[in-house]
Amino acid sequence: MARVLLAGESWISQSTHYKGFDSFSSTTFETGADEFIAAAASQGIEVEQMYGHDVPARFPRTVEALSAYDVVILSDIGYNSFVLPNEVWIKGQCTDNPLLALVEWTRAGGGLMMAGGYLSFQGFQARANFARSPIADVLPVDMLTSDDRAGSPQGATCRVVAPDHEVAAAWTGEAPQLLGYNVVTAKPDAQVVATVDDDVLIATREVGKGRSLVWTSDIGPHWCPTEFLEWEGFAPLVGAMLSWLGAERTS
Repeated sequence: MARVLLAGESWISQSTHYKGFDSFSSTTFETGADEFIAAAASQGIEVEQMYGHDVPARFPRTVEALSAYDVVILSDIGYNSFVLPNEVWIKGQCTDNPLLALVEWTRAGGGLMMAGGYLSFQGFQARANFARSPIADVLPVDMLTSDDRAGSPQGATCRVVAPDHEVAAAWTGEAPQLLGYNVVTAKPDAQVVATVDDDVLIATREVGKGRSLVWTSDIGPHWCPTEFLEWEGFAPLVGAMLSWLGAERTS
């Protein structure tokens, strides 16, 4: 069974409540990965989630540390969280760059996935900032250098364009519409498996001995609405993406 690490897809919010003359604040923690993790579990795949606030200190920084996993997913977690641990940000010290390690790990046989969101690819106001990062070389797509979000409140239509691909085999019937995604373009040696409003939704790529895959929409609300999460094809699709990434390779 593939060993899968999901980094990100969580957030901490602070709100101020005004009640007449008085006010108070509250802090909440939320994760958007529950449905995705449950879908993977239903396909026999266990996903370990590393919350966004833990990534700077805890994300594996070396190929050796990454070798504990077959698949690594980056979801709604930006470039800064990987390159600004406390050693760098507070102490001004050199340390290992986990994004460089991810590139080497992928080329050596790992399976790297990026899922969409406000802090994926380039993201909101280009703050995710992965277009010039090391992992841009191993992903199956090229990213914009500006804000790449495409919000579709009216619904964006998904369709399979490579029905013979292993990932597409899990696509059951007509998928519900999505509410947004990150706009990217496929690299020449990538395989576009599915599109959303004629843009890339799923693309895959063989990278050295490893593989990479993108899912350009959310893995949970809001871009991926309840109807999509409850679609009979969602869990098999999640399982197929992770299985393809984690498949044993001999070459």
